[in-house]
Amino acid sequence: MQTDPTEMRLRSLMLASLDGDAAAYRSLLAELGRHLRPYFARRLTPAFAAHAEDLVQETLLAIHTRRLTYDRNRPFTAWLHAVAHHKFVDHVRRQSIRLTVPLEDDAPIIAHDDSADALARHDLNVVLETVPARTGDLIYRTKVDGASVAEAAAAHGMTETAAKVSIHRGLKALAMRFAGGPK
Repeated sequence: MQTDPTEMRLRSLMLASLDGDAAAYRSLLAELGRHLRPYFARRLTPAFAAHAEDLVQETLLAIHTRRLTYDRNRPFTAWLHAVAHHKFVDHVRRQSIRLTVPLEDDAPIIAHDDSADALARHDLNVVLETVPARTGDLIYRTKVDGASVAEAAAAHGMTETAAKVSIHRGLKALAMRFAGGPK
């Protein structure tokens, strides 16, 4: 079986660098950069061709940080390809979640999912049921609905000061109960 000269050269540089040869490590990184640029350039669409250098740098950084995971008994180029492939897949994933159409243009076809809001309202109601009903209502009116303390107090026929005290004590009780304090 004949071994590829590139594999032999890169593998010997990698083994020397793992043994502490700094010059071999610099040579390895320089040569890998020359091999990785065309590797990524062939795989990127023209719109993302400028990202090739970023991918080269990310791959070189990954090789640097994970170099001790290289198995000395295996071909180096296979390990290198695996690292580069993972970096390319990460890049594709990052790019695929970006919108290509401004969100405003799609507004009529995007439905609003109220299920999370309904669940949050239910959870809030369950939490507020742990304080007296009037206190829970005062907290809800002022902290959720945005009513002033004066408006909330008037709805319950109490003074603004009494409403402030009730809200403060209710929030303190909720904080104690749900923040791991004494019950």
